Amino acid sequence: MREFSVSGKSAGKKVIRAAILEFPNLTPSTLQKALKHKDIRINGKRISSDTVVSEGDRVELWLPEALFEKKQETEKSEIDDYKVVSETDDLLLVNKRQGLAVHGGKGMNGDCLIDILRRDYRNPQLDLCHRIDMNTGGLILTAKNKQALEDAITLFKTDKITKRYRCLVRGVPTAGTSVICQDEAIMKEVSAYLEKPPTGNVFIHDIPKEGDLPITSRYRVLRVYNGAGPDGEDVSDIEVELVTGRTHQIRAQFAHLGHPIIGDGNYGRNQYNLHFRNLRGGKVRYQQLFASTLLFGKIPKENRHHRLSGRTFSIEPRYDVKL
Repeated sequence: MREFSVSGKSAGKKVIRAAILEFPNLTPSTLQKALKHKDIRINGKRISSDTVVSEGDRVELWLPEALFEKKQETEKSEIDDYKVVSETDDLLLVNKRQGLAVHGGKGMNGDCLIDILRRDYRNPQLDLCHRIDMNTGGLILTAKNKQALEDAITLFKTDKITKRYRCLVRGVPTAGTSVICQDEAIMKEVSAYLEKPPTGNVFIHDIPKEGDLPITSRYRVLRVYNGAGPDGEDVSDIEVELVTGRTHQIRAQFAHLGHPIIGDGNYGRNQYNLHFRNLRGGKVRYQQLFASTLLFGKIPKENRHHRLSGRTFSIEPRYDVKL
């Protein structure tokens, strides 16, 4: 059992949010189950709903001690579906695990991220502001109400939010022209054209064909793992900024450049991927690609998210490859 006294920063929040602020290794799903079994007490009284707490309230969490400690993420079942990165009255930013779809779709079994979040937060209005692939991990921004969603989508459409990714790729990329990004990071910019068939993989062309969409990405090499690939080939950890955001853009464009993402069976080569082992010695299950950063630009005051102007939110990727 652990207990804590509600501080001023948690006053007015519901007990689940207050508990996670106090003990970051707890998850909403764990605390929802605790409420169901009346294993949470406020000022000595058992509760069964996500009650608002006040400053000075004493909260008792009758949970196994291991749940308060940092878990070793060695198996999929031990990795949380998501971790909360930041939260406002209107927005919820989470870091989702690989292998979890952000929304429902044809042929999908089990819960998706948005269903889990709606259930955990008991808010059917919660909705996605953008999307990433099921097998891509990392940052997803969600809105708690319709107006918050509309204002967030406007920020994406007007380039007030910049998305960056981290990935492990074959070799060391050198193509492109150097540019200075909004945060003064120096990256190389590469452009091409993307063909999107009705179904299946996309195709990248250097010379546009009818119906192609222009694409532009920026990247920088953060680290080189010398000789980590087959036949002593290098592997690079790179950061990629999307200037355009097309379907499978990073995966397809870097494969076209000769630097496919490790673990990507669609745009990479299985023989190459089979050279690598995951952290447990098994096959690499997912493309090593993570939505790692959201940069907020100057947001107009009429947009309800203007207080996020100039903010940057980042996570470290959970690469699952021995290098």
